[in-house]
Parts: sequence; structure tokens; C-alpha cells
Amino acid sequence: MKLLVILLLAFCAITHGCPTILSKSAWGGKAAKCSSNRLPGPVKFVIIHHTAGEFCSSQSTCSAQARIAQKHHMDNQGWCDIGYNFLVGEDGQVYEGRGWGNVGVHAPPYNSISIRISFIGTFTNRAPSASALNAAQSLIRCGVSGGYISSSYTVKGHRNVGSTECPGAKLYAIIKKWSNFKA
Repeated sequence: MKLLVILLLAFCAITHGCPTILSKSAWGGKAAKCSSNRLPGPVKFVIIHHTAGEFCSSQSTCSAQARIAQKHHMDNQGWCDIGYNFLVGEDGQVYEGRGWGNVGVHAPPYNSISIRISFIGTFTNRAPSASALNAAQSLIRCGVSGGYISSSYTVKGHRNVGSTECPGAKLYAIIKKWSNFKA
């Protein structure tokens, strides 16, 4: 059974040009305390965040930071799960949060019409690694080809939809140059 799952994931990655996405169980995440509402078809927005925590550059440190973000969201914010759909580490890997097709929290009123991607770390005074930026862009392309994100999507920083400095000045300056960005 495990081999079949691995083969199916590899097929999906090849078919949709998707990056490897580490499942929540692979990074040691807790199960959600609720079932998420489903997103209504391909979403029109991708909201970029940063966790505003420590940086990470290996699967073990990124997994630890993802667990810290989830604990903060569940214990301090009172949410039933981590707020993001995906997290991206400077190890170039994507970490599953709520995953594709599930409504997250963190960016009202965009929650039910967007996918939230959070870079692990604080990007106020430094930019994420090239491998993290490439992984995020690959994830977006994967979402478009998989039918989760509209082909005419718009990228926004969290600060464009809420009163926050997120995703940090350096990361925000980068995403402003992405072709689908609109403030």
C-alpha cells in the first residue's frame, strides 16, 4: 500500500510538474481538530505569508518550525488547524498545511477564495533562498495545472489583504515582481 501511495505521488508530480509536498504526518504535524470547508473550485488568489519565526534550511529544522507555527495557530489563535494551505522552507521543500482545496484562515475576507502559502522564517531584512522561491512558484504552477488555482490568478502579499507587515519587506519586494502580482 505504501509503495502504491509513493508511486501515485510521483505520478502526480510528473503529470502536474509539482514539487514534492511533505505530508503533515511527514513533518510531525497534529491532525486538525475539525474538518475544513472545501474551496469552491479553482481559486483566484494566492496569498503569500511568512511565519515570522526562525529560519530553517533542512527538513528537520523546517519541520520543527512548521510544528511551532501549527501549535501557535491552534493553541494561541484558537484555530482548529494551521492556518496556511502550505509552508515553504529554505530547504526548498513544500510542507502541507491544510492542503489543496481546503479553506484556511489568516487572511479574511480572502479565506474562501485563496490558497495561502507561507515562507518559513522572517523576511523583513533578508530574502528567502532561491530554492524556497522556486519551490513556491512551482507549487503555484502545480495548483494551476491541478485545477486548484485559476489560470488567471492574482498573487497578493498578506499585507495587501490585512493590516500587517507580512510577508516581510524583503519577500514582499520580490513577490511584487512576479507576473501575477497585484496589490
